[in-house]
Parts: sequence; structure tokens; C-alpha cells
Amino acid sequence: MIRAAAMTLLWLAASSPSWAIDKEVAFDDPVLNARYVALVREIRCPKCLNESIADSDAPVAADLRREVRRLIGEGASDEDVKNFLSARYGEFILYRPRLNQTTWALWAGPFVFLLIGAIVFWRILQTRRTQPIDEDAIS
Repeated sequence: MIRAAAMTLLWLAASSPSWAIDKEVAFDDPVLNARYVALVREIRCPKCLNESIADSDAPVAADLRREVRRLIGEGASDEDVKNFLSARYGEFILYRPRLNQTTWALWAGPFVFLLIGAIVFWRILQTRRTQPIDEDAIS
């Protein structure tokens, strides 16, 4: 019982938001700070692959946060920051990749599979409607 409670407390302490990487406010201006927070949440850590750079404690994520902070401070737009990072790391760095020649399948894939599923469902229904009913199986 004591061991389970200790493990729970340890887990809660380790997963606490108080261990966040950027504790300080990036900008004094609340508009710039909101842009910064939104951008670092949209950019994927190249090392962790499943975390944004806001959540990652990898050194490359810290470098990317500093780079985003610098670019916003220099007056770059959100799109400029995304273009800069995707030019260096590829479209994979963005959680929401833009629609272009290399990502069209990513965006169209769910709709294609939905269409295929609808066609298969429709064909199954059509086949069942045309099959004769077996009277012996019902009784």
C-alpha cells in the first residue's frame, strides 16, 4: 500500500506541469507571447517525433524554441516561421502539414478509404437483396 502510494506520488511529480521547459514568459507583449505559445505547440520535435517542441525536453527542441522566439522577435509572421523550419527539417516538423505535391495522399487518404468502405458496404447490401431467402433456415 505504501509502495503504491509512493509510486503514485512519484508519477504525479514527474508528470506535473511545473516541470515545463519554458517557465518564463517569452515576450512581454501578450499578443506575441500567444503567437509564440501557439507556434511551439504546432511544431513537432525532430528527435521525440511524438511531442511538440513545447513539451519536449530534448536539446534540439530547446534550440527550436529559441529560434522561434528569435524569429517572432524579429517580426516574422507565423507562416515565415513555418516556412523556415520546414525548409530545414521538412514538412514532417509541422503537426498540420500543408497541402502540396508530397502531402496530397496524406490529406486525401481518409476520404479515399471512406469512399472505398461505402462502396463495399453498398455492394454487400445489393448482394444480400438479390439473394433468395432460404425458407428452411428461417424455421
